[in-house]
Amino acid sequence: MLREGDIRIPSGCAISGFINRKGNRVAGDQIIRSIALMHDRSNGLGGGFAAYGIYPEFKDYYAFHLFYEDNTVRENTERYLTTHFNLEMGGPIPTRKTKGITNAPLIWRYFVKPKLEMLYQTELSPNEFVVERVMEINTLCRGAYIFSSGKNMGAFKGVGYPEDIGEFYRLDEYQGYTWTAHGRFPTNTPGWWGGAHPFTLLDWSVVHNGEISSYDANRRFLEMFGYKCTLQTDTEAIAYIFDLLLRRHCLPLDVAVSVVASPFWAEIDRMPEQKKKLYRSARIVYSSLLINGPFSIILGSDNGIMALNDRLKLRPLTAAEHGDFLYVASEESAIREICPSPERVWSPRGGEPVIGVLEDGVVETDDSACLKL
Repeated sequence: MLREGDIRIPSGCAISGFINRKGNRVAGDQIIRSIALMHDRSNGLGGGFAAYGIYPEFKDYYAFHLFYEDNTVRENTERYLTTHFNLEMGGPIPTRKTKGITNAPLIWRYFVKPKLEMLYQTELSPNEFVVERVMEINTLCRGAYIFSSGKNMGAFKGVGYPEDIGEFYRLDEYQGYTWTAHGRFPTNTPGWWGGAHPFTLLDWSVVHNGEISSYDANRRFLEMFGYKCTLQTDTEAIAYIFDLLLRRHCLPLDVAVSVVASPFWAEIDRMPEQKKKLYRSARIVYSSLLINGPFSIILGSDNGIMALNDRLKLRPLTAAEHGDFLYVASEESAIREICPSPERVWSPRGGEPVIGVLEDGVVETDDSACLKL
């Protein structure tokens, strides 16, 4: 008899997420219940969450979440951090003993701001300075990984089933206005703490169900702009792609979507002339950022979420609305687990984004991760 783990399930992995458009914060037990319902889509080799609005008392600071192999690595990394940043507070991320979670690394967080003299010296914006430091630490500091670096948000991930990861990190004690979650069934990449989803940079976070066959082409293009893919998982590239397109190159969200899940040429040719010219140009200039392979993703930012699946809809994605909430998940049942009677439920077409943004004035935001419509 075949048992779990004896066979490869390429359609495995589960994603779920929701946003309250008014910015009302809810406890993390809601997203844990949603992702736990899809337990059979993962195999215990990876689970994780991203949450927004969880650090209101430190909302002006970058919240760095790090994995360390040991205390020597931690001490060396902290020397690097104090050279480049002012540290407001640092310490271990609170966790609790949880059955099924073993061999955890040291997990620390720091609330930091770049030192002004460093910004003057490098002539970089604070966001660009943070990106460069994240890339340096993840590339050069062996045994140290920054897996979350945004403001008033954080990623929490590891090796285990997602409901156990949520229990381990005590997410029921956090309050956020946006939550996303992932249950992983690793296909072509290792199951390890740094390789669990979500993948983040600044305020961006990505959870992904699928398999990216274009990873090497995507990675080579990104490396021309200073990004370093070091976490041994193809999904990392998706987070950097959206950072490049939306934050650095300031593309409208619909154009960025047309880059990663481009309409077919025949469809572009039928568009109105001005739109056709824009989409053709984007597809040519950013041809190496087209994501090939089956996927469904949820992209989180400080003021919204966007869910998207591939052009052929080879991975499932369901959306629902109820009041001020927008829900997205791999399965409708995962939505109904926390919203039993949604006002509207639909299955987006392939390549059609589902977008939820905060109402104007709900949160103060910079350009670090602004979803633009």
